[in-house]
Amino acid sequence: MSKNYNPEKPSEGYDVADFAALKASNLMPALKEDRLCRFDSTEDASIFFARELDYIKSKSYDKIYPEFTALNKFPITHEVPEGAESMTYYSYEKTGMAAIISNYSTDLPRADVKGKPSTAFVKSLGASYGYSVQDMRASRMAGKSLDTRRAEAARYAIDHTTNVIAFAGDKDNNLVGVLSTDNNIPLYTLSEVEDENGEKHTDFKHKTAAQILDDINGMFSYQSKITKSVEKADTLMLPDSVYIDISTRQIPNTGYTVLRFLKENAPYLKDIVSAPELESDALDTNPYAKGDKDGKGVMFLFTNSAEKFSLEIPMAYYQYPLQNRNLEVIVPCEERVAGVIIYYPLSALIAVGV
Repeated sequence: MSKNYNPEKPSEGYDVADFAALKASNLMPALKEDRLCRFDSTEDASIFFARELDYIKSKSYDKIYPEFTALNKFPITHEVPEGAESMTYYSYEKTGMAAIISNYSTDLPRADVKGKPSTAFVKSLGASYGYSVQDMRASRMAGKSLDTRRAEAARYAIDHTTNVIAFAGDKDNNLVGVLSTDNNIPLYTLSEVEDENGEKHTDFKHKTAAQILDDINGMFSYQSKITKSVEKADTLMLPDSVYIDISTRQIPNTGYTVLRFLKENAPYLKDIVSAPELESDALDTNPYAKGDKDGKGVMFLFTNSAEKFSLEIPMAYYQYPLQNRNLEVIVPCEERVAGVIIYYPLSALIAVGV
């Protein structure tokens, strides 16, 4: 933003574009004439509310919503130009093996990658917030700042949509998420156990601690098998309810919970993450979820590296200069998103029915 700062009082900076828009509006002269607002001139009123808006914008930029797991735990990149409508990238499968060679050998084994081109489309997410002339009048008379919650709500709305896209994608707009059914990440089949009624289950609540460990170890073994031990995932993401379960589920005669045992003994695992987006009833983020007992929770094993996959955001959350609209000022907000770019699909694994 272009700002006019007082170095001694940085909180008194303002966006020059906001100031110009306010000064050109018909709102500031009206507020200047209001005897209870106590402005000496239209310019004073414009500066006052430009500073207010600058403070609000800064607050909403700084706001962090830790419940959005993708924005906190997935690699995020900004490599695509914000003006791009699409990008082409390659998903790779490493191939080839080295061999012992003799001096001056000319038949060196060829190491290569099998690449398949994919296209990611870039889409804009939009929201806005604003204040009426009465909001401004009340703020000035009461000596209080304008309500920052409106700006935070706009930021929340865009972050929420970005988080949904990161997990489930958006098929209508050709955006891919980590759980999209066509993203080439392999599915791992969990073991089944029978209850006392003869019904079969794959979820952890019907399994013993040993059976849970077998499932998780099975995921690592399967990834090792299909990649010839090239890929070694380091992060396990679980639904909240499953994370809580293994945090308290004791392994008999050891004094260890399943969670603690995994953290201390799984050879490649660096982090175990709780994610409400993977729950069996998380309809917006989990494609396998349902609103009833037939919904399936998901376990997601991945390598937390932008070299393997990333949530691509060509243009981070941005707030435009205000716009005058009747008796209001509106601040449009935008972000451009390309979804999840998966360079190495075999670096991740999805298990449905946890």
